[in-house]
Amino acid sequence: MPKNPRDDKPLDPIDLALVRLLEQDGRMSNAMLAREVGIAESTCLVRVRSLRERGVVRGIHADIDPVAVGRPVEAMIAVRFGGHRRSHFEQFTEEVPALPGVLGAFHVSGAIDYYVHVACPSADALRDFVLDHLTNRPGVLHAETSLIFESQRGRGTMTRPEDLLGPSA
Repeated sequence: MPKNPRDDKPLDPIDLALVRLLEQDGRMSNAMLAREVGIAESTCLVRVRSLRERGVVRGIHADIDPVAVGRPVEAMIAVRFGGHRRSHFEQFTEEVPALPGVLGAFHVSGAIDYYVHVACPSADALRDFVLDHLTNRPGVLHAETSLIFESQRGRGTMTRPEDLLGPSA
């Protein structure tokens, strides 16, 4: 049975079924979740709250089309640090994901230290973002920008059917 490394309580099949349903539709009502899993609504509410408090469910998000909101230029920016001072990484990790237009920031192994996925209004705005928010940061040695011509959101799930109970498994 999968265990959440953040606490000592393993995820049981009911928890995993709730996670699977929330992955499919994060707006599903508590009543529908309870009915699908076969538990009382009050029990479902407590379990979903526990999943949130334990950090298993980190949030429910809308999938927004960047073009529709005026950010048609997407890019993946590879950032390499010169030296590896913890304070530089901590500051980068804390500040960069909060910048407008940042869709994701990934601290990775290998020759590159971070990949930053951004959506900008124009190529000029992308250039300004890189110069103003990335290359001038302490410790940043190099930034290489790759335009994204097309992207598809993954449809994979975090739960495996063999971990679940019930007819939907």
